[in-house]
Amino acid sequence: MTTTLEPALSVRQVLTLERVLAGEPEVVAGAGQLDRPVRWVHVAEAADVGVMLRGGEMVLTTGVLLAGDDSAQAEYVQSLHRAEAAAVVLGLGRAFPAAPEAMRRVAERCGLPMVVLHRPFPFAELTEEVQSRLVRRKFAAVSLSESVRTALTALITAGAPLQRLLDEIALHSACPVVVTNLAHRVLATAGERSAVDDVLRDWERISRQAWGHHPGLSGTGGGSAGDGWIRAELGGRGERWGRIVLCGHRGDTATGRLLADRAAEALVLHRMLGGTSARTWEEQSAQSLLTDLVGGVVPARQLLPRARAAGLPVNRRTFVPLVVRGGDPVRLDRVLRTLGLPGIVAELADPVTAVLLSLARDQDASVLTANFAARLRGEAPGTVVAAADPRAAWDDVPAGLREARHVADAVADVLDVPAVVRLKDVHLRGLIRLLRDDPQVQSFAERELDGLLCGPEEDLLAVLRTYLATGRNKSRTAQLHHVSRPALYRRLEAIQGRLGVDLDDFEQAASVHIALLAHDAQQS
Repeated sequence: MTTTLEPALSVRQVLTLERVLAGEPEVVAGAGQLDRPVRWVHVAEAADVGVMLRGGEMVLTTGVLLAGDDSAQAEYVQSLHRAEAAAVVLGLGRAFPAAPEAMRRVAERCGLPMVVLHRPFPFAELTEEVQSRLVRRKFAAVSLSESVRTALTALITAGAPLQRLLDEIALHSACPVVVTNLAHRVLATAGERSAVDDVLRDWERISRQAWGHHPGLSGTGGGSAGDGWIRAELGGRGERWGRIVLCGHRGDTATGRLLADRAAEALVLHRMLGGTSARTWEEQSAQSLLTDLVGGVVPARQLLPRARAAGLPVNRRTFVPLVVRGGDPVRLDRVLRTLGLPGIVAELADPVTAVLLSLARDQDASVLTANFAARLRGEAPGTVVAAADPRAAWDDVPAGLREARHVADAVADVLDVPAVVRLKDVHLRGLIRLLRDDPQVQSFAERELDGLLCGPEEDLLAVLRTYLATGRNKSRTAQLHHVSRPALYRRLEAIQGRLGVDLDDFEQAASVHIALLAHDAQQS
């Protein structure tokens, strides 16, 4: 259940209270500032009242010490403005039968709401009404803060992942929640999907605009940036490494800051206890994005804001989908940075890692992909880079990633492959991969290989695999299995006897080869 609080009392709301209406209030200046929040109500007749204020007060006065002195009246209003008072309320009576023009002019010029009460009104009733509401609200805010802290602590204790914590925060704040690094790149989000997408659609511009002109919000504490954007810094031991942002929080700023602070505390604790880092959150963000792209459940167009917010260039770009076998994400990301290639990296399943390159239209995708593969193989021999054809449209990226994954799977057991493997390189092996779940193909593989699958000598299947993969090269097969030629001949005779085939016959050898490819595809 979403936890919400009513917005803080504004000047406008105070003027609509039943007790206030009895005094027949009239706004004579600063009508455009009536939505200012009222932090407290203060009754003061002293001319230098401004020095006693902290800001946000609604000041009530009869003006008895200001009557007959226009300059004192003007200075009184200016002092309230300097103290950032919320409004001034003047009770008309013997001192001022009507709104004093000197006060009204200065209040209008300063933008300070000025209200006069036409009927005698006991100020004590107004202070009692407003202050009781504010006190109740303060306790409600504290209660909310503790409720959120308790809920988040319970999740952390239970070992909940980062996303679960963010979902809980979004539930309490009733607005999109975004976690970023210090470069404004989005690491994680939570909240209603459509609302989050609206926030991310133009994230780079609105995030920098929201904070770029608010230097006071760049410290280690929390802050707000207009329209309910409230943030808190993430870090510890003197080092900042990220931010959490409540985007479009509809409650009052103080409550939003409490929520943001509680959320930041929980995320820092989550990181400390889990031994994770901000970099790990970037990996999780990339993994979520690429997994959704590969899965195809979410339309690519809906994932475009997430990609842009994660820092991937998407306008007028060429996208190169890659899938790498045998390379860990950290190494792949380091190679991308070394070569200056924009892209995102995420492990799909050990040992398969997806890479999505984003290149300028005038860059040679084939050359840059080859450079990436060569550099990677130099650092980690044995890695396989499978590439789909470059995509000019973002909507074609999911199909490209699936194509690259298919190619990578098809050459999983191939001994010698090009530096960059493409669909045209997988030939029959690729077709068998696509058909591996067909019951007739499964039945064919079982029937052709039955003599070996049921036998006790498992190494015969490995010998057959190598023999066929090398183009029936006996010398190469013997070398790879570290056996003599006569020993290999005996094993090949045993294989032919068990299968009832002649491997020197091209058609029979081809049939066994296809069955073995189907068997391996099904097993993987």
